[in-house]
Amino acid sequence: MHKRQQRVIFLADCQSFYASVEKVAHPAYKNKPLVVSGDPSRRSGIILAACPLAKSHGVTTAEALWQAQQKCPDLIVMKPRMSAYIRLSLQIMTILESYSDLVEPFSIDEQFVDVTASLAHFGCSPAELARHIQMRVQEETGIYTRVGIGRNKILAKMACDNFAKKNEDGIYELNEHNMEALWSCSVHKMFGVGSKTTRHLARLGIHTIGELAHTPLGELKRKMKRYMKKNCDIWSEVLWRTANGYDDSPVTPDAFEQQKGIGRQTTLPVDYDSREDIDVILNELSMLICARARAKGYMGNVVQAGAQGADFDHPVGSSRQVKLPEPTHLSREVYAAAKQLFDTHWNGGPVRKIWLSLGELQSDDVYQLSLFGDRERLMHLEHTMDEIREVYGPASVYFGSSLKNTSQLKFLNTKIGGHYK
Repeated sequence: MHKRQQRVIFLADCQSFYASVEKVAHPAYKNKPLVVSGDPSRRSGIILAACPLAKSHGVTTAEALWQAQQKCPDLIVMKPRMSAYIRLSLQIMTILESYSDLVEPFSIDEQFVDVTASLAHFGCSPAELARHIQMRVQEETGIYTRVGIGRNKILAKMACDNFAKKNEDGIYELNEHNMEALWSCSVHKMFGVGSKTTRHLARLGIHTIGELAHTPLGELKRKMKRYMKKNCDIWSEVLWRTANGYDDSPVTPDAFEQQKGIGRQTTLPVDYDSREDIDVILNELSMLICARARAKGYMGNVVQAGAQGADFDHPVGSSRQVKLPEPTHLSREVYAAAKQLFDTHWNGGPVRKIWLSLGELQSDDVYQLSLFGDRERLMHLEHTMDEIREVYGPASVYFGSSLKNTSQLKFLNTKIGGHYK
């Protein structure tokens, strides 16, 4: 009997997210204390985010703008731009999804990632993968991320909040070997515990996370019931399980809302100017995004395809989309739509980058049966291919066109987030 593989969960947290986005957008403010305030035109605004430089002057989030300006007269105050923050958050999510299909937003600047399968596939340690994620997000967005690592979401969150945010490298793994570090913290540092609960526990003689974790559950329930004058069994158990790092909840990609689209792109090693060579790439991208759509239980109604030339200083290219007659997650149908777009819009010039996406997603639980053709047989075939890849690896089964020298599938399958592992 095989031992069940222990899960490895990341919590990727963007440092001072709103303020960091503004600093990326305004490089002149890089070395200046900056805050994002709810209403900078009035001194009564509230601080929504403060950069580390501002925090070093004692500025804190949620305090009044006039108080922050008293602490730091040279403070740069920016109006919030939620659309920009949402765009950057979605961009970071896309980066994380290139490492794992299991990405769950926790907030606009925090996302859980289940990297269990990723580590097994790429053969790297959790810390190595976390460093790669940090590097990739920094390079592509300018945002610095901290990564908490644990065997579940609770531990990953507390590893990030209590240790990774204070470490020089911004990475910390909380596991059975170093739980004492967590247990020595005040209960106020525990996830889900505020000042009110901290006071309640203090009256029970519980001041640290360790004291809470080591209190027998039955005894904790009795103490809480006696103190609160009511049944607190569920609340007591939640607190006790959190203190001990127990959490069975999965990383759920659709915890908040349905994903808008699934896409993939590749930068080619040389210019491709042959339509036959471009079609090989379109077929491979179709296969990859459809496999991902099936894994997430989606079908899409819109295919978008685009290309860009090699001269990035004077970019040329196009990006177009087409509505499908019916939703699909079949590689053949997405590939046919992508070819149609290139037939119509490609000008014949050299191509260095190609991208493809499937949008207007909907659940694949219900779909219209076809009276003609063999869609059901093709769906069964592609699901079977998915199962083979899951057991034997992503390169175990593919379409024959990927045997050509111009194929990029081998390289796509041996990269982490678009970079060689």
